[in-house]
Amino acid sequence: MAREAARPAGGRPRPADTRGAVSYAFVALYTALAIAFGVLPALYAVYLAFTSGDGGFAGFGNFAKVVDDFRFLPAVGHVAWYLAIWLGSLVTLVTFLAVVVHAIGVRWLSRTLRLVFYLPGAIAGASSVLLWLFVLDPTASPVAPLLRLFGFASFNQVIAPGHLPPIFAIIAFWTGAGGWIVIMYGALNNISAEVIEAARIDGAGPVQIAWRIQLPLLRKWISYMGIMSLAAGTQLFVEPQLLSQASNAIVPNDYSLNQLAYLYAFQQNDFNAAAAIALLLLVIALALSAVFVTRGGLFERD
Repeated sequence: MAREAARPAGGRPRPADTRGAVSYAFVALYTALAIAFGVLPALYAVYLAFTSGDGGFAGFGNFAKVVDDFRFLPAVGHVAWYLAIWLGSLVTLVTFLAVVVHAIGVRWLSRTLRLVFYLPGAIAGASSVLLWLFVLDPTASPVAPLLRLFGFASFNQVIAPGHLPPIFAIIAFWTGAGGWIVIMYGALNNISAEVIEAARIDGAGPVQIAWRIQLPLLRKWISYMGIMSLAAGTQLFVEPQLLSQASNAIVPNDYSLNQLAYLYAFQQNDFNAAAAIALLLLVIALALSAVFVTRGGLFERD
């Protein structure tokens, strides 16, 4: 009765009622897509990881097989080293650049810098790697003098396997940092101007404001960035795969765990072992994400 009384004459629903129905429709569509392309494939991967090729229960046999593979531990080391460089540089430099851009008082300059930072992220991942193939070639690169300064005379010298973790971290930072800088900039805009002004009145300088006010209030956003970047970083595949093809296998085609899973699935026709690698990656990513959640207080109430 109360709902009917709240409706205007003629029985037509208010705009709020329409917005509520539309929001439920969007949520229902997202839920259906998430179940179809997220939950169900994940459950199927779990099933494959614990069964054999004939469908029988295999226990932890598939996990033991991939862990005993001589290619597994090197791939783990490659991904771990890449993640350490990537996440460390991302958290440090993105936060620093966002604070610096936010502190710029000239509006057009701040907008220009945000656009410049964001543009590389608009390039698709594979296209970005192809672009970097030219950047890393001392014979064609626009930064060839810098490469020669480090003693690199050929493309194969630059992409030697020992150099790949920092190279992949640079590529990932170049393509992904801009979007996070824009997000952090928006988070900084949500900090109360009265708090910043009170700090200035008390004599705090830009560095003190950034260190004692802005960074603590960005803690949850930094944690969120770490979790999302960790999830993406563990899926390292496109960059080493394209470099492997471009270098005639100087970069091995089993460099990362995702590449190893790809080889199991599509060269050895062993989808069960590939699913085991995927599940191991999921467990590791969840464990590391828990560190970001607890240290960053992501779900704490203000």
